[in-house]
Amino acid sequence: MKLLAVALVAVGVLRIADCGSRIHFGFPDSSIQNPQSIRSPQSAIRNSERARVLAAANEYLRREPVTITSTRAVRSTGGAHDFFSEGDYWWPDPKNPDGPYVRRDGESNPGNFVEHRRAMIRLSVEMPALAAAWALTHDAKYAAHARKHLRAWFVDPATRMNPSLAYAQAIHGITAGRGTGIIDTIHLVEVAQAAGVLRRGSAIPDAEFEAIRSWFADYTRWMMTSANGIEERDAKNNHGTCWVMQVAAFATLTGDTPALEMCRTRFKTELLTQMAPDGSFPLELERSKPYGYSLFNLDAMATICQILDGRHGTAKAVPYENGDSLWRFELPDGRGMRRALAFMAPFIADKTRWPHTRDVQYHDEWPMRHPALLFGGLALDTPGYVDLWKTLKADSDVEEVVRNFFVRQPILWVH
Repeated sequence: MKLLAVALVAVGVLRIADCGSRIHFGFPDSSIQNPQSIRSPQSAIRNSERARVLAAANEYLRREPVTITSTRAVRSTGGAHDFFSEGDYWWPDPKNPDGPYVRRDGESNPGNFVEHRRAMIRLSVEMPALAAAWALTHDAKYAAHARKHLRAWFVDPATRMNPSLAYAQAIHGITAGRGTGIIDTIHLVEVAQAAGVLRRGSAIPDAEFEAIRSWFADYTRWMMTSANGIEERDAKNNHGTCWVMQVAAFATLTGDTPALEMCRTRFKTELLTQMAPDGSFPLELERSKPYGYSLFNLDAMATICQILDGRHGTAKAVPYENGDSLWRFELPDGRGMRRALAFMAPFIADKTRWPHTRDVQYHDEWPMRHPALLFGGLALDTPGYVDLWKTLKADSDVEEVVRNFFVRQPILWVH
């Protein structure tokens, strides 16, 4: 009950109810048209999101930022400013209770230390909602409170987080931290996007933004050069995807054009090779949560495309003007984002058609309002995906869902 209560606090009181109906059609289906949503996506999304965003942001105005320095992780070998988490699927060994933990794939250990992760998730829920409210209203109070979060996490010496993740997803008795822990900072992706929106709207002063930019530049450098970062970069599943997504998001904010070009190349040469000819992700289907992991990896792939094709940060544009769109890029055998969406969308529209193993946990909590549908529907001129996206839940009060859902404010992304 305590876990659920914290999750409820983290996401506020909002829940967008599933509208009940499911769209049953093949994908892509250009016969289902909503021309206005395709011609003016920003206007349509702003109008539909306004009540949801402002209700959440007004709630968050009453709450002060909380960073990782608020809770000491007693099992961490790092300091008070070092993010710490423990491997989700590692448990005490029944045969050796005082010895090293053992792995139970797909089953999260409720005894793990999760307070730093919860603090970061709270940041990722509240700060982008405040930035979205500012984008809708240009009311300075929302930008001012969003900046409080940014200063607390990335600027103030008393509360800031160190720009590294050496102690993430530790395993008791085995390791003080792992490269896989870098996936915990996927929740900074929308924070970076929100900071960029505020910056482009002149809502963050130059000196303050420079301190924020410096933090993200330092963290990106650590991700690209540390042993843990390189280990995660080379992962051949959703971890490798999320590494590219994070570097792309942070490099966009900081203006690191070479890092963005590296991300584009890696998407084409490494990430798309994870995909099977039918558009599925075999390494995710092998897991004990194949449905959830497939959705998660698809969303991360789509967010990479949205970031790198969108070019809305401070970095110089990468060579997209010449038609080099990641959304439309395909390997010689046709593998690409169009095929990935065509594979997964029917199972989002009707989960009962899922032909693979049922997830060992939280199967009934998915799908959500997956950004891959929105981003892909707009980029690939397939309104049916956008129509499906509109039918799905925008928010959840289930902590595991919140932890694995990292794009919550579409008006920050669709320009």
